[in-house]
Amino acid sequence: MTVKQFQAESKRLLDLMVNSIYTHKEIFLRELISNASDAIDKIYYKALTDESLHFNKEDYFIRVEVDKPNRLLKIIDTGIGMTSTEMEENLGVIAKSGSFAFKKENELKDGFDIIGQFGVGFYSAFMVADVVTVISRALGSDRAYKWESKGAEGYTIEPWTKATVGTEVILKIKANTDDENYDEFLEEYRIKSIIKKYSDFIRYPIKMDVTKSRLKAGSDKEYEQYTEEQTLNSMVPIWKKNKNELTKEDYENFYAEKHFGFDKPIRYIHINAEGTISYKAVLFIPEKMPFDFYTKDYEKGLELYANGVLIMNKCADLLPDYFSFVKGMVDSEDLSLNISRELLQHDRQLKLIAKNIKAKIKSELEDLLQNDRDQYVEFFKSFGKQLKYGLYSDFGAHKDVLQDLLLFYSSKEKKLVTLSEYVSRMPEKQKYIYYAAGDSIERIDKLPQTELVADKGYEILYFTDDVDEFAIRMLRTYKEKEFKSVSSSDLGIEAEENKEASEADKQENQALFAEMKTLLADKVKAVKASKRLKQHPVCLSNEGDLTIEMEKILKTMPNNPDIKADKVLEINVNHAVFQALKAARQEDPEKFKLYTDLLYNQALLIEGLPVEDPVAFSNNICKIMA
Repeated sequence: MTVKQFQAESKRLLDLMVNSIYTHKEIFLRELISNASDAIDKIYYKALTDESLHFNKEDYFIRVEVDKPNRLLKIIDTGIGMTSTEMEENLGVIAKSGSFAFKKENELKDGFDIIGQFGVGFYSAFMVADVVTVISRALGSDRAYKWESKGAEGYTIEPWTKATVGTEVILKIKANTDDENYDEFLEEYRIKSIIKKYSDFIRYPIKMDVTKSRLKAGSDKEYEQYTEEQTLNSMVPIWKKNKNELTKEDYENFYAEKHFGFDKPIRYIHINAEGTISYKAVLFIPEKMPFDFYTKDYEKGLELYANGVLIMNKCADLLPDYFSFVKGMVDSEDLSLNISRELLQHDRQLKLIAKNIKAKIKSELEDLLQNDRDQYVEFFKSFGKQLKYGLYSDFGAHKDVLQDLLLFYSSKEKKLVTLSEYVSRMPEKQKYIYYAAGDSIERIDKLPQTELVADKGYEILYFTDDVDEFAIRMLRTYKEKEFKSVSSSDLGIEAEENKEASEADKQENQALFAEMKTLLADKVKAVKASKRLKQHPVCLSNEGDLTIEMEKILKTMPNNPDIKADKVLEINVNHAVFQALKAARQEDPEKFKLYTDLLYNQALLIEGLPVEDPVAFSNNICKIMA
């Protein structure tokens, strides 16, 4: 028998396909089942226009058979079949798509579409098989043909016998190697798991004889094994059902079945979009954060299907990073696929779906915030930091999406509040949105820097996440109100001057502060009388955009950048400590130097900054006590 050569640089293309295009060998079964489904679809299309054909869906199925002793795997369909000419055209030219040509020639009806493409997808079989045999009998023909190939060297076509219309693809599975276990593709459990993973929503039943066990007749202890034909796929995906038919439990069961998480989703979104691009989606907002969410192992993305066939397990392009916690799937008939279903073109359709999904997620979160505040607070405790990272990334480009979803702890309300709620309560004279940053609510409560702002009756937002200040810098303003740290050197608040202080006292104080600045050298940018302190003797404030809290966070970075905030040491001139400081300057220069060092280190400790020389600081305290 004459061996025919493949066209289109077959050897190079086949080698490329087997070794490069497909990253997982299990994909071959998805491809062959998809092609079988397409073959049945073709009969359906013909029945729409050919009155002599009656399409009874119950008569059409795909069957998988395993012959383990002979290392054979068969995929059998009751589809339209192929003539010898169609075999030549569809299987003799790698990357020629019989389905694509059929699709162009036939108007699609009732939402049916074809994604399988005889061509590259079919040749994925050579990843796992030494020999691929195709036996097919075309609709309307009484003759069958056998196509067979051992790979890139070529193929043969010869007349054959087949009792029924349809196609059998028979794979002679390769022997195991040191690197690859091909036996797995002859194991019943493995075949079932691959079909469940990739082809669960193929609209025709995929049948296989499955091994089961049962009690032997007349025995209550002994079991026997038997085989029973079983349909392996569910066929009707939840996203193609009418929303009115589904209950909350249905969505929660689907969430669990797809292993999206061990928790229950707090919200689900069922989308059925038609228009410029048509797609269906079921999205879930989880209740709890996955244990690996902030690790490099976490993969964001939605499952992507094309007409019920899984294309990508994690399509990252469908979700922005700040919504990476969302789970779910998308199914569309309008996606453009390139040479492999694994490699999706980043085309306009995909971007449009992603844009719509982003808007839906935002809308759902806003609804949750407005109508179920307690539940939203729980969600925010898990994923609020991710929203803040989203605000910080791309130089604040996403602020319109995220700013109204943020929550911060309020000094007045003693709970999490939105920026909108804060602004709505601002007194008319208040210029800024004030915030204080620190490790915890308890620590911020004790900060001396909050005294003046709190004394004015102004609300303060507490920033306890590392990303908070960086994110707010990208936001810049909210409803035309600027953000202002309580540690800023200029709070925009007119504090009452000490009217009793004489001009001479003021000059004396300035001289004292100048001496302290000299003693502290470049540790501080300035020393000055504080207008914000009421009860505390000393604190640090900052000048410029970099705050002290931001400095602390930057110092924890892996590259440990040597970036420092411009610190100002502020002294409460109405505190008894200041009187002791003045007396020491007049009477004992060494004690003045000692007091200056102690006050500076005290201010560092209040800020949570490390004391530069703990031993010297301890010795200085002992000197005072002695």
